[in-house]
Amino acid sequence: MWQLAFNIASRYFFSKHKTQYINIIAIISMLVVAVGAMSLIVVLSVFNGLEVVIFGLHTKFNPDIKILAKLGKSFEKNEILDKKIQKIQKLNKIRGISEVIEDNALLRYQDKQIIVTIKGVVNDYNRLTGLDSCIVYGKFELIHQNQPLAVVGRGIQYHLAISTQNQFDRLEFWYPKRNQKINLSSTNPEKNFNKNSLMPAGIFSLEQQYEGKYVFVPLTFAQKLLEYDNQRTSIEVYFEKNINLDVMKTNIQNIMGNDFIIQTNRDQQASLMRALKVEKLFVYITLTFILAVASSNIFFTLMMLGLEKKKDIAIWQAIGGNEGFIFKIFICLGSFIAGIGGMLGLLLGIIFCWLQQTFGFITLDTQTTLISAYPVQMEFMDFLYTLFSIIFITMLASYLPAYKASKIQIKENL
Repeated sequence: MWQLAFNIASRYFFSKHKTQYINIIAIISMLVVAVGAMSLIVVLSVFNGLEVVIFGLHTKFNPDIKILAKLGKSFEKNEILDKKIQKIQKLNKIRGISEVIEDNALLRYQDKQIIVTIKGVVNDYNRLTGLDSCIVYGKFELIHQNQPLAVVGRGIQYHLAISTQNQFDRLEFWYPKRNQKINLSSTNPEKNFNKNSLMPAGIFSLEQQYEGKYVFVPLTFAQKLLEYDNQRTSIEVYFEKNINLDVMKTNIQNIMGNDFIIQTNRDQQASLMRALKVEKLFVYITLTFILAVASSNIFFTLMMLGLEKKKDIAIWQAIGGNEGFIFKIFICLGSFIAGIGGMLGLLLGIIFCWLQQTFGFITLDTQTTLISAYPVQMEFMDFLYTLFSIIFITMLASYLPAYKASKIQIKENL
């Protein structure tokens, strides 16, 4: 009896208020599309912001253009190379060039030791890179009163407990002698190594892969310790801002010839940038799939509308409306629902991203990061991809209801 009463009440209620419920479901469909579109814009913009921040951090360490040997890890600095470097120095908007000697060595401090990467650079290297903004203790100084100094990564400092205030303990660098075989039977193993020491001038903090690995030293110090003589591992070229590095890469490649590899700062971070792009792509696909599932409301709205408007559809057919006309009406209706929701979502996404850019109200809740709030950067292509997703999902959700409505026969409804 209760089931019978429920069925009678349901039929009366839905028959009386069917149109209102369809309108409500249509509004809900718009809101679902709006939330999905907003989520896509916000998440993709956060990925853009993270990419900019990460690229900026690596750019402080990596040069604008890096010249490497095509074969081997070093090349000889001779008169021919000097002439090529002079040609590079004449390029437009160039700020400076640094010869680099880079290799692994053993670093000892007090009773601790660690394998580090020594990077020998010119004395004004800080002027070219601006690494002084990354100094947390001391200062970026490689020469003081004609005495060579070292700048150490924070990770190395933690491992060895290095203090820039300690004037008694020096950093000891050990490197195997290049021109002689290691004699394991020697009573004095130290004879197999070159050894030299420096005082630490500063500690830099940038990114874990750098601060836990690199020690900056003067080029002459590295040249003597590593026995590189006229050998160099790379040449770093720095330009003014807002210059096309791809064009400069081509120009430098033409100057240096095919025996060298020329890399822009993006080439040096290609694997990292590729990983971020792939991660962003998978997030886009995942959110688009969620948007497609949530947009099933459009499908049900059009199906219910087609069932309710059978008589109206029959009248359209009677006055000359063919199947294609009715099909287009339902497709347009689905597009209208999704279009309003999509535009609302894009607008909300823009407002949200602008507020985050301006006020940074969503923070990272940590004191150890270089940024306090989630970075956000909007890009036109993200809006284009989001609109494409909405259009595709709308067409997919509207097709079956539109097809069903176009197949309704007059005799069934008159």
